[in-house]
Amino acid sequence: MLEEDFLILVNENDKAWGKLEKNLVHEKGLLHRAFSVFIFNSKGEMLLQQRANNKYHSAGLWTNACCSHPRFGEELNDAVERRLEEEMGLKCSTNFAFSFQYRAEFENGLIENEFDHVFVGISDEVPTPSQQEVSDWKYISVEELRKSILNEKESYTVWFQLIFEKVIAFTLQLSTAENK
Repeated sequence: MLEEDFLILVNENDKAWGKLEKNLVHEKGLLHRAFSVFIFNSKGEMLLQQRANNKYHSAGLWTNACCSHPRFGEELNDAVERRLEEEMGLKCSTNFAFSFQYRAEFENGLIENEFDHVFVGISDEVPTPSQQEVSDWKYISVEELRKSILNEKESYTVWFQLIFEKVIAFTLQLSTAENK
């Protein structure tokens, strides 16, 4: 089995305590390290991806630019950079925004129990996504996205809905600080 098939198991403080094969982690619902990347363009629009139909859960749903897990022994920033390029074909610097925990059970019996680290970046580069990971993508204004989430909640991933407003608040806070 490859190292990339193992997820990093963590405690409630994100302290690593072991590793386990990805499928087993999701079958047992064990807390593990993950990350979510949000990309905005210079117009302030958010990049969304529609998860490929072959994904192990949340297939076909819209979500943030990139979501994944660092490999065992891999630094979080390196994992963010690697997966953003693998999933969306983008090279973009990102900034850490915040971390949060969530647990969600899916129809197929799998459980996400993640200590998720959220990163934000800005890019006007045109994505060239992996067809194995992504079925579609788009840039969308924050207001249009808010309306869509309200009216079509079932079209978006659980984690995206949980952190969307928090990411928007972070980016507003960041832009306010930069303008001072």
